[in-house]
Amino acid sequence: MKKGIITLAVVVIVLVGFVVFIQNVNVNRLGAQQYYVQINQDGKRMEDKSDSGEKHVSYEYTLEGFDAKGKEKSLTFTAGKELRKDAYLRVYVKGNDVSSYQEVQVSELPEQAKQKLEGAEK
Repeated sequence: MKKGIITLAVVVIVLVGFVVFIQNVNVNRLGAQQYYVQINQDGKRMEDKSDSGEKHVSYEYTLEGFDAKGKEKSLTFTAGKELRKDAYLRVYVKGNDVSSYQEVQVSELPEQAKQKLEGAEK
């Protein structure tokens, strides 16, 4: 009986831990390379219709990104809304595909990436 209760407690703890992990961690960012971009152009508006006829609008961006060492890579990704002009993004890349992104402050940019992005503005 005691072993059963201990086993049940361990299973419950693991399940609760898994749920907390899934809610707080974006799995699209795990194992991804990080690049930094600046939104310096308007996104290309793309419209699509679902099978039910509902219209979906997204915006496609193709920008030059830089990793923490300043290595350049052309990145294409979509967003569900137009992104703020001049915003800096940390872009997560798996293989050649962007899996996620998040806005960051200029103070969060690695020095090499910051230099390249500031040089690209001019």
